[in-house]
Amino acid sequence: MVVPEKVLIIDDEESIRDSCERVLTREGLQVTTAADGPDAFKLIDKWAYDLILLDLVIPGATGMEILRKIKATDQEAVVIIISGYGTVQSAVEAMKLGAYDFLTKPFTPNDLRKTVKQGLEKRRLALENLYLRQELENRRHRPQIIFKSKAMTQVMDMVERVAPTDATVLLTGESGTGKSLIAQFVHEMSGRSGRPFVTVDCGTLVETLFESELFGHVKGAFTGADSSKIGKFELAHTGTIFFDEISNINLDVQAKLLKAVDDRVISKVGSHWTVRVDVRIVAATNQNIQQAIANGRFREDLYYRLNVVSINMPPLREHREDVPALIDFFLKLYNRRLNMQVDSLSDETMKRLMNHDWPGNVRELSNLVERLVVMGRKGVIKHDDLAFVGWGNGDRKWTSQEALTLEDAEKNHIAKILGRFHGRKTESAQALGIDRKTLRQKIKKYDLE
Repeated sequence: MVVPEKVLIIDDEESIRDSCERVLTREGLQVTTAADGPDAFKLIDKWAYDLILLDLVIPGATGMEILRKIKATDQEAVVIIISGYGTVQSAVEAMKLGAYDFLTKPFTPNDLRKTVKQGLEKRRLALENLYLRQELENRRHRPQIIFKSKAMTQVMDMVERVAPTDATVLLTGESGTGKSLIAQFVHEMSGRSGRPFVTVDCGTLVETLFESELFGHVKGAFTGADSSKIGKFELAHTGTIFFDEISNINLDVQAKLLKAVDDRVISKVGSHWTVRVDVRIVAATNQNIQQAIANGRFREDLYYRLNVVSINMPPLREHREDVPALIDFFLKLYNRRLNMQVDSLSDETMKRLMNHDWPGNVRELSNLVERLVVMGRKGVIKHDDLAFVGWGNGDRKWTSQEALTLEDAEKNHIAKILGRFHGRKTESAQALGIDRKTLRQKIKKYDLE
């Protein structure tokens, strides 16, 4: 169920409050009213509102005081000033402080509907832009799921069944098996596909900032909080939020996450007001959560909230028949990215890779193919080429001292391309499939000036 947008009307005239509430309620909005300053401050402290209609002249506080409070609490809140005769100049001053627009009394229901609609659209666009800035690059390079095996066919059958629902999904399996891709597919095959897909990487976030990343914070909530911040839950509103490696969340945050999962209500750090969010939750872990529960490291009640539908990702060694198709996909992908022309693997090389156990699963395979492509041999990769990426003859792996690292290979390839274009960075960057800024960074990193 989609949560209606929340509107607060602050006006001391009962007739204005009642008429505005009737008009906006018919538009499907959730409307709350306040008749004076103290009531307004109580509501602003408790709840977050998408849009606020604010009369500048009310008992118990000035409109400017209330406006400053709103903006200090939530910079993204849209405030529309209701101005009477003689207060138009004050309304203009209010807009300089961050108000969105103003309505001069008396105004018609159509004027109200039009201005409120535009204000809510502004807020939606602001939130979407925040999301897009964080997620657009990931979406641009999103790979496909390549499979032919029975094991992966069963996984995708489950995905097709659960995706159209709003059921919470828990993905389990070893690292590198593709849990994040499955999470994206669950989102893309759902009714939320046109809305945000926001990833929370629980394995890399700093523990002290975890709560702020999830729920956001208000200005001054802690040292360094120079402005308010929208958290991942708000960014994912109407879409999907994906918790990658959720078993890394500490117990304190787990308790707050449990409330968010249960009630779809969050509170920003440093604030007592709450925000309602409409999100679909998908979580993933490579750990044994049952063991973590037994050891007191994971809340059992949170586990049951997350484990509504469980999908286990099989390790690559259990569906080796997918290896050739995956290799073909990654060859084409990295050829395109690196502007190379590696066509295929020899039969001997393919046999060698088919017999490997792949402890790093699909991620390890992807990394290996990228290394092979980076080496730049055109045509067919032969068995001997494996030595250049850390694989020796037969079953012997090269040691770290013997193997050519990916960084070494990248440095050599960039140097070769720069030489080919006589140091011209624009043409070299185009040939490498990267922008000039990235090329400059790598030139500095590898001391290639």
